[in-house]
Amino acid sequence: MITRRTFTTTALSALAYAKLAPAFAQQAIKPINSTIDGVLMGVQSASFTFSGMGLPDIITTMRAVGLSTIDTMSEHVENYLGGPVALPGTGRPGPWVPRPPRPAGSRPSFPPPDPAKREALRRWRLEVGLDKYEQVAKMFRDGGLNFFSYNLSFDNSYSDEEIEKSFLATKALGTRIITASSPVEIFPRLKPFAEKHDVIVALHNHTIGPKEFAEAMALSDKFWVNLDVGHFFASGHDPVEYLKQHHARITNIHIKDRLSHEGESVPFGDGQTPLVAVFQLLKKEGWTFPACIEYVGPAGPAIELASCLQYCKDAIKHPYQA
Repeated sequence: MITRRTFTTTALSALAYAKLAPAFAQQAIKPINSTIDGVLMGVQSASFTFSGMGLPDIITTMRAVGLSTIDTMSEHVENYLGGPVALPGTGRPGPWVPRPPRPAGSRPSFPPPDPAKREALRRWRLEVGLDKYEQVAKMFRDGGLNFFSYNLSFDNSYSDEEIEKSFLATKALGTRIITASSPVEIFPRLKPFAEKHDVIVALHNHTIGPKEFAEAMALSDKFWVNLDVGHFFASGHDPVEYLKQHHARITNIHIKDRLSHEGESVPFGDGQTPLVAVFQLLKKEGWTFPACIEYVGPAGPAIELASCLQYCKDAIKHPYQA
């Protein structure tokens, strides 16, 4: 079993990397290679929640830690482009801040969206030029990184014009993959846009499971799955078996460690999610979709991601290391 024994030394190394990060701007940028024994490691930009980091600092941190590939939240892109969007986590305490316990089975509650702010965001999305998204794509390419997918969660507040622009923006970002934490009910509206633009929309899971995945995939061959193995496990499902059965229509996976029975997210190696089995399966089968780390912690992204990546390397290379 892999534990957090190696985390302290890894975190110290990350501090050294972070001090060297500004030097990247003075060097010829070489592409990052974060494939480990055939397993492509990446990051979900939710890992930068509560950090106050925008896209330039995310790129610097990815290079410092050694992660080549990113599933990028729309909030990070739109904030960078000047949209009326706060960086993820702004104004909220991080998950490491003690809170009163929630009743068993309850979910966190958030205030309803402000209609005026939602309309301002819609207007901005319809007006901003696609060349701005192309500049974001170039920034990642110039940093030797792969903007793999655009994490954009459609809901019923989207107009058809906003959906159309979102697909155009996705292609301008240099990808044809959208990952979406969306209700299945909206996928029939997305179908004509996905097929027109030849863009895959991958349903992401928080509390949903195989039933909702099957419903979405049955609607179109452009609808795939973005599987979060931690959420899937905590919801009572087996991510290893799901990967075996449905790998051909999985765009990428999110790597998170959680406790069972809707338990909390915890540092890698402290939970019950079968991460080692997941990594060993990816290695054995040679599947090429990225495994994107998603974790936030009090030490900040540079240290936390380096620690998570070391855990993943050990799970891939040395699954029985103590």
